[in-house]
Amino acid sequence: MKRFSIVVLLTIAAIFLLLFGSFNSVKQALLILLNIPFALIGGILALLIGHFNISVSASVGFIALFGVAVLNGVVMVSYFNELRREGMTVELAVVKGAILRLRPVLITASVAALGLVPMLFATGPGSEIQKPLAAVVIGGLISSTLLTLFLLPTLYKVFEREPVKDTSIHLPEPPSTTEL
Repeated sequence: MKRFSIVVLLTIAAIFLLLFGSFNSVKQALLILLNIPFALIGGILALLIGHFNISVSASVGFIALFGVAVLNGVVMVSYFNELRREGMTVELAVVKGAILRLRPVLITASVAALGLVPMLFATGPGSEIQKPLAAVVIGGLISSTLLTLFLLPTLYKVFEREPVKDTSIHLPEPPSTTEL
């Protein structure tokens, strides 16, 4: 578990660096990483409710859960930024973006959670190993999705007051045939 905690910290640091490279913003990278505690809440509650111990399979479930939680954060924040680049105010971009990205976030979380429901209710050999993983992912996805849909837009609105920088690459126009 000690080695595992070091690996998790290194992984979160690598994810932060990738997010920073993608968004060119420490605030937005940290905002997306806030989905990890959102996911932890549900994962830990699911372990407590199901009377499961933290095991290797539960730890693997947390890693998978963090990936989906970060993905949902990227979907939301990148769309907020896109709307703001189009000239929308922060408030309008957050409201419109949260509404228009509701379905993709719900579908992503639902597919992952519903795919693990059979593992949660399994009774055959090896089910005692599968159940903690399924419980962590399902519980974490519920809390992460709800908090991503409601709390992340609010936090984005608080963090992002200045206009979004245009980070797209602008290539020079090719010469016209008359210039050749």
